[in-house]
Amino acid sequence: MSLLVKICGLSTRETLDVALDAGADMVGFVFFPPSPRHLGLEIARDLGRRAKGRASKVALTVDADDAMLANIVETLQPDILQLHGRETVARLRDVKRTFGLPVMKAMADETSADLVSLPGYATVADSILFDARAPKQATRPGGLGAVFDWHVLENLDLKLPFMVSGGLNAGNVAEAVRVTRAGGVDVSSGVERTPGIKDPEMIRAFIRAARATEELMVR
Repeated sequence: MSLLVKICGLSTRETLDVALDAGADMVGFVFFPPSPRHLGLEIARDLGRRAKGRASKVALTVDADDAMLANIVETLQPDILQLHGRETVARLRDVKRTFGLPVMKAMADETSADLVSLPGYATVADSILFDARAPKQATRPGGLGAVFDWHVLENLDLKLPFMVSGGLNAGNVAEAVRVTRAGGVDVSSGVERTPGIKDPEMIRAFIRAARATEELMVR
């Protein structure tokens, strides 16, 4: 089975085209104002049209209400909703029922204790994204370029597809896949020159490195 590669936080035509041409399976768009990768709806509409049929479009939100989700769904026409906040299992169920789209739940991880809520989410979510826990002083979720201890997931028994994120780059993605046996990898800051500004060559290098790890998945 092929490794799924997701480039998240895309915000320009140029970098979106680079990700698509390099073979990204998923392209992520952020709808969260505190993030330097936040997209306005009109830009999202343009990028969504550009990506249609070439990769799965993922809309990342953080504790968004139904009105905001409805605007995003209408504008981007995403294939997947990525819920990256403190959404409960009940909230996931409501979102799936209301919008009829697959839901990827992001979970912040630091130790095995952070997996205690996983069984509940696994009954509703279509996939799980394991990300690093944000620093205590952070104003937004996610690892913000930090790597978590991948060995937390080493013996994970999860029937759902799952991806790994948090501090990934072209230099460490192979090790992340080797340890976690994840079916997908997700990168954002690891392909940026500065926060929110993607680097075309770093995108290409990450996808090349991720593809080179695929043999690890069949050993």
